Amino acid sequence: MKTMDDFDFQGKAVLVRLDLNSPLDENREIADDRRFLSHVDTLKELIEKNAKIVVVAHQSRPGKNDFTTMVRHAKRLSEILKEKTGYDRGVKYEETLFGTYARNTIKNLDNGEILMLENVRFDSEEVYTYPGENGGSCPYAKKADTHLVRKLSTVIDIYINDAFGTAHRCQPSVVGFPQVLPSCAGRLMQKELEILNGVISSPEHPVTFILGGAKADDSIEVAKRALENGADKILVGGLVGNIFLAARFWIGDASIDVITENNMLDQIDIAGRLFKRYRGRIIMPSDVAVEKNGERFEIGVEELTEDSHPAKDCPLLDIGSTTVEEYKNIIKNSKTVLANAVMGLVEKENFTYGTYETLTAIANSGAFSVLGGGSTVAAARKLKIDDKFDWMSTGGGASMDLLAGKKLPAVEVLKR
Repeated sequence: MKTMDDFDFQGKAVLVRLDLNSPLDENREIADDRRFLSHVDTLKELIEKNAKIVVVAHQSRPGKNDFTTMVRHAKRLSEILKEKTGYDRGVKYEETLFGTYARNTIKNLDNGEILMLENVRFDSEEVYTYPGENGGSCPYAKKADTHLVRKLSTVIDIYINDAFGTAHRCQPSVVGFPQVLPSCAGRLMQKELEILNGVISSPEHPVTFILGGAKADDSIEVAKRALENGADKILVGGLVGNIFLAARFWIGDASIDVITENNMLDQIDIAGRLFKRYRGRIIMPSDVAVEKNGERFEIGVEELTEDSHPAKDCPLLDIGSTTVEEYKNIIKNSKTVLANAVMGLVEKENFTYGTYETLTAIANSGAFSVLGGGSTVAAARKLKIDDKFDWMSTGGGASMDLLAGKKLPAVEVLKR
């Protein structure tokens, strides 16, 4: 796979796919600019090498309340580049994607100028899914035979994909251009792949994976591959932990209902088989927290029976304090920690304990630490400890797919 080291960008029109998808506040302003900051190195290098820079990115998806134009994104990117690099020419905003006016604007760019095109997901072809596509097969040729790719490729010299957060997507802006233009990975994409592949192939042991959150099927796949590759411990929490617990204990109808609502009921048997195969390396909670009369109530998993369950109508909402201490001890003795570590329902203050304590333990451990998943990273930032981790991945689904051994369409097409 080529990188930016393989190209001369002087005077070239360079289309850069960024991932600027960000939470918006009540005024639809950018509420978190972490993803903007992650692309500064790529853009700074292109500016310094006198490229004509065309940015294509997305905000949300059709049908969502935060599905909006990129005008605020262009403004925020202008501010960040000025602050971080001294670039004071601003980022121009073009409210179309590939029409005649947009193409003429690209043709007239000066060296070092930056133009941001409209939300690429405003284009219906960008979000169209072919039959069978969700099964993991990407119809690459069809994604290149789209208006976006055909039109823009006439005025673009080089394509760079720096949007690791969309690397698992099979969309024209992600996989179409590398089929028709000289292409490479941007600096963020390059760094993400180097770090995550390193965690997979040559980590320093003991290696601990901490898997939580709601995307349990992905996490269980990650656990399976990590164990096959020699991971020493897998610590589970959140919905992932509840599924593992359900394979061995009675956890109550309310928790089973949550698993069912997330279409994860089949994962209970999968988790049970995995636990049996890797007994001693998969560590599940020994106690949990539920809500009782509006308060946090902890109970050992061995005590979870139909007769004594303290809140039959409430699901398990966090790992308990005994589990936290067990997990902290394992983390302290680890050399490499990879964490998608939402251990409970962090939207409720009483159930942030497991997540916050786990993240703090990782930050203080001295291990090489990698965080993945938007909610995990957001929790670290809320605790103001985000600077204590070696790497915070910008890709949720992409990082999980990579760690689970799946092919990332964006990466596969760049390798061609």
